[in-house]
Amino acid sequence: MEYLNSLLYLCPLVFLAGFIDSSAGGGGVISIPAFMLTGMPAHLVFGTNKLTMSIGTAISAGRFLKNKAVDIRAALFTGVIALLGAALGSQLALLLSDRTFRIILIAALPCIAVFQALRRNKAIDEGAHESIPVMKRIALAALIGFSLGVYDGAIGPGTGTLAIIAFNAIMRYDLKTASGNAKILNLCSNIAALVTFALAGNVLFIIGLPAAVFSVAGNYLGAGFAIKKGAKFIRPMLFIVLAILLAKVVYDFVSIT
Repeated sequence: MEYLNSLLYLCPLVFLAGFIDSSAGGGGVISIPAFMLTGMPAHLVFGTNKLTMSIGTAISAGRFLKNKAVDIRAALFTGVIALLGAALGSQLALLLSDRTFRIILIAALPCIAVFQALRRNKAIDEGAHESIPVMKRIALAALIGFSLGVYDGAIGPGTGTLAIIAFNAIMRYDLKTASGNAKILNLCSNIAALVTFALAGNVLFIIGLPAAVFSVAGNYLGAGFAIKKGAKFIRPMLFIVLAILLAKVVYDFVSIT
């Protein structure tokens, strides 16, 4: 098939995307443009990327769970809500034309960088989330899960980064637990989007499955670093991802204009 030669450059980029995504989110900022270079239609790019990233995210989520770096109740609750939101977002994405969907994919996310650059990076201790009343925590978790689920199903890149920021800045989890929670949320939304796009025939398994092997390797190594180093590793990775996002937005703006 014409796309198979693309695996030579696609797989290393997917490995890098998995490594970054497992600690700071935002791997789609690398993997989606990489899939776009194959020449696949935008909806096929999105669906195949979801296959690759879902498998990789499952590995990193497993490592965070094994090392007890997840608030399992909060993560599962937001994950289930995110799954519902992503199913809705994916249906919306399938209604868009290929050109419109491609423009949305390459132009998304400048607000994340602005938000993270402006907010104060005060360290949050383990257990600080318990200072938030239970009902308020439930409401915040539902809001985060649904809004990020819809976003991930409809657009995708940067969902993990947004989830880490939301769990850290809004729900007051320390960065390591915020990252672990984000993996569960992202895994659920990825699965919902993957199923929706697969049922619509927009997943290229012959490309996505080989690339997923490299996504697994990247996610496994990246999650290990994040768990071992905690905020010392995750915080710089967040800023690296945000810098990539800003550079990408500027480049895409110049290209479009």
